[in-house]
Amino acid sequence: MPPERNNQHNLKELAARLVEVPAQVLSGAGLSTESGIPDYRSPESLERRHEPLQFQEFRRSEAARQHYWARSHAAWRRMRSVKPNAGHLAVKKLQDAGAVRGILTQNVDGLHQQAGSRDVIELHGSLARVRCLDCGTPETITAYQERLALLNPGVARSEGELNPDGDSELSRTETAGFRPAACLICGGIMKTDVVFFGENVPVATVDRAWEQYAEAGALLVLGSSLAVRSGLRFAERAARDGKPVWIITDGVTRADGLADLKIAGRLGTTLSGLARTVTELTSAATG
Repeated sequence: MPPERNNQHNLKELAARLVEVPAQVLSGAGLSTESGIPDYRSPESLERRHEPLQFQEFRRSEAARQHYWARSHAAWRRMRSVKPNAGHLAVKKLQDAGAVRGILTQNVDGLHQQAGSRDVIELHGSLARVRCLDCGTPETITAYQERLALLNPGVARSEGELNPDGDSELSRTETAGFRPAACLICGGIMKTDVVFFGENVPVATVDRAWEQYAEAGALLVLGSSLAVRSGLRFAERAARDGKPVWIITDGVTRADGLADLKIAGRLGTTLSGLARTVTELTSAATG
């Protein structure tokens, strides 16, 4: 059977299963690549050899903080213009149809919420917020970026390609003189409210994620390789609990051996077809 026909058959099968057993969505970077945000592990991203910043380095090194915030500031205008793609909109339609009970995302871009989805848990935090590492005071990224602009007049903002972290590629020489803004309350170190490599996911977030998992009858993985343990454990738990694991992604995942059904392909096109089929099935059932 040709791959496209096989995928079409699998798509109809998955739609029928979702109508019967609503799922928790676990989404990853592959869902946002069609919005212009690259992932970490595609061949293109690996070729660029972008190394994510480690949490401990950010905390102890002023130079690392200068480098991080300069790159973030350079990409801010481009990042602010990123919009949900067809995949995000399809997830919202699946949720409206009752096929999705909640969304657990590894992404920090907020695109699920922009698309109108509800019950979104951001496993790795959000780029929309910053927080003081010393006193915990929060601030919106918009307000913080405005403070960075005042502290660094004349610093150009790039319209170039984004990195997976939502920043731009700049050398250490280019960022050496950049001035990060301190906490308005205690003068402490401000950090984006995302989970850096080497940092733990907050316990409260994990607890909410497991509560959401318990309310669904299946796990639907979208655009994630599940290379990070924080996401993989949900697939492993579902397999132990006897819940179906369904995967839609363009590539290999660490949970391929646990999947009851896997569909390969571009997320926007595939999810749009899935949402359309689910809507047709639910309409037929109620009509």
